[in-house]
Order: sequence, then C-alpha cells, then structure tokens
Amino acid sequence: MDFKNKINKDSLPQHIAIIMDGNGRWAREKGEDRVFGHQNGVNSVRETLEGCVEIGVPFVTLYAFSTENWNRPKEEVQALMEILVHSLSTEVETFKKNRVKLHAIGNIDDLPAHCQRTLQETIDQTEDKAVCTLTLALSYGARAEILQATQKIAQRVQAGELATTDITEKLFSENLYTTGLPDPDLMIRTSGEQRISNFMLWQMAYTELVFLPIMWPEFTRENLYECIFNYQNRERRFGKISEQL
Repeated sequence: MDFKNKINKDSLPQHIAIIMDGNGRWAREKGEDRVFGHQNGVNSVRETLEGCVEIGVPFVTLYAFSTENWNRPKEEVQALMEILVHSLSTEVETFKKNRVKLHAIGNIDDLPAHCQRTLQETIDQTEDKAVCTLTLALSYGARAEILQATQKIAQRVQAGELATTDITEKLFSENLYTTGLPDPDLMIRTSGEQRISNFMLWQMAYTELVFLPIMWPEFTRENLYECIFNYQNRERRFGKISEQL
C-alpha cells in the first residue's frame, strides 16, 4: 500500500520520537555480532530522516544511547561510540543537503571526548536554514532529566529567585533538556517491545504510541509513512470527548 499518498499533509505530526530497538537481535538472526546490527541501523536513520524531510515533519528525536546502555559490555559500548563518530562524520553532507539541523540532549559530558568534539563540530556545521531538526538523545534518561530539572528549580527557590507558586508546567518544561522543542506527537518503537524505556516521560504525556514488530535495521521510509498514516487515523481528545473536537 502506498501510504505516502494517503497522508494528509495538513495534519502531520510536528515531532516524531523514535526508539530504535532490535539492532542486536537482527544481527544475531543473521549469525553476526551485535555491532553489525548497529552499523546497519545507520541506514534506517538516513531513510527516516530523509522521509521526514520529504513529507514535511519538522522535528525528529532518536533515542540513540540511554543512560542504562552504559551497563552493556564494554566492547559494545566502545563500538557504539565509534559508530556515532563515524556516522556523524559521514552523514554531515546528508544533513546539509536535506537542510537538517543537528541537536543533542542528555548528559553529553558522559561521552568520550572525541565523540563530544565530533558531535559539536557537526552541530556547528548544520545550524543554518534548517527545515528539520534532528535531535539525538545520548546518555539520556528521562528520570535523570526530571530530577535535574527539579534540582535546578529548587536551587532558584532556595536562592529567592522563585516562589513555589511560580512553578508551572511551562517553567518545568523550560528546565528540561528538550526546552525549545515541541512535545512529541508520535512515538515509534521497533522490535516488538511495548514500553517507552525511560524516554521522554514528561514530554510524552499525550503522545500517540506505535509499536512495530520489525527490527530497526528493517525500518524503511514506507514504514515511517505507515506510522504517520496510523497516527492520522486516531482521535486525539486530550481529556475531552469526541463531540468537543
């Protein structure tokens, strides 16, 4: 089915968040090591990004490396860091061609110095005239994000800069990593797992969730369009009833 032509361009999700799951399992099914799966997952990132630009989605966030991922075997973590550096170096021209601005959230200081350096260099090269902002969530955990936001606000209250009555949802959101980004309208997770795994817990209060049985290296542009079509055929009520919409 040609889902692209079924999509209503007037009601696109403004922000799509993606949990790119299943690289390791996909590789094992092919008799390869897990790193092979991560390497092939880069192709799906490119497909997704170009698909979002083509259809007109202005914000995409990829859950690239969680705080929990540091607990994986040392060799796999090192390989993931090298894939990150290599991908950023090789894909920067793709970003420029598609007018994509790169952004990153999470505890970036946890990354190896050469990863931080390459990440910042790529961000600096993709600042102008963007039609789509690609955010990489790196060393990211939503509970840590919420805790850090709470601590920052508490410090301002303690310093007398804020009263407790000044603390609003808007203020809290402004102290999260994602300040300046709209909340996701659609979250996609591959691999068949049906959970959000400490990803954007605050921001996804009203996000539509789509779980796919395919592994991330199998994800194509057509899968993206199918998810958007699925999203457009849901009724988003935000606490209201259908007759109020």
